[in-house]
Amino acid sequence: MFKLMELEWRKLKQKMVIGEMIIYLGILMFLPVFFIKMVMADFGQNYSAVIQLIVSIQLGFVLFGASLINQVFIEEYKNKTISLSFGYPISRKKLVMAKILFISLAVFLCTLVSFVLTGLATYLIDQVFDIINGQPTAADFAAYFSKMIVHSFITALISLIPLFFFGIWKRATIPTVICAIFLMQFQNFSSLINITLDPALVNAVLCLLGFVSVYLSIKMIDKVGDI
Repeated sequence: MFKLMELEWRKLKQKMVIGEMIIYLGILMFLPVFFIKMVMADFGQNYSAVIQLIVSIQLGFVLFGASLINQVFIEEYKNKTISLSFGYPISRKKLVMAKILFISLAVFLCTLVSFVLTGLATYLIDQVFDIINGQPTAADFAAYFSKMIVHSFITALISLIPLFFFGIWKRATIPTVICAIFLMQFQNFSSLINITLDPALVNAVLCLLGFVSVYLSIKMIDKVGDI
C-alpha cells in the first residue's frame, strides 16, 4: 500500500503541490494575529480563545484536500490516465484505497504542521507586540496539543466529503472546490442565519459524511469508476 501511495505522489505535479502547501502554511501562520488585530479583538482576551480561533482556521486545509482530489482523481479521469492504473494486476478497490490514504495523510500531516507553525508564530508575535492578554498556561498547552491531533484527523476526514459524488461520480472540479469552501465556512454560515450548532456535533456529522464518502468510493468504484 505504501508503494502505491508513493506512486501517487510521483504522478503529481510536485512543485505545484509543494508551492500550494507553502502558501497555505504561510497564510495560516499569521492569520490568527491578523484576525485579532483587524477583525475581532475578542479572540485576544486569552489564549483559550486564541486556540479556538486557530482550530477553526485550520479547516482551510479542507480546500487543499479538494485540490488533491482534483489532481489524484478528476484530472486522471479527464486525461484518461486512470485507465493505466486500472489496468494494473491490482484490484480497483485497493488502488482507490491507496489514493484515498494518500490524500488523507497529506491533509493530516499538513494540518498538523500548520498547527505547530501557527501556534509558534502566534506565541512569538504576542511576546513581541503583546496582542493577547495573559500568558499560556500548562492547561492551554495540553489543550492545544490534544486539539492539534484530533482536529488534524477531523480536517482530513472532512476533506474527503466531496470525493465520491463530485470526485469519482461527477468528476467535476469546480463543484468539488465549492463544496470544500462551504464545508470550511459551515459554522460561519450557520451563525449568519442565527442558528446555534454544537461544534462537536457538527464535527461528528461531517466526519460521518466523510467516512460515508470514503466507503462509497471504495465500494462503488467498479460501478461508477469506468472511463
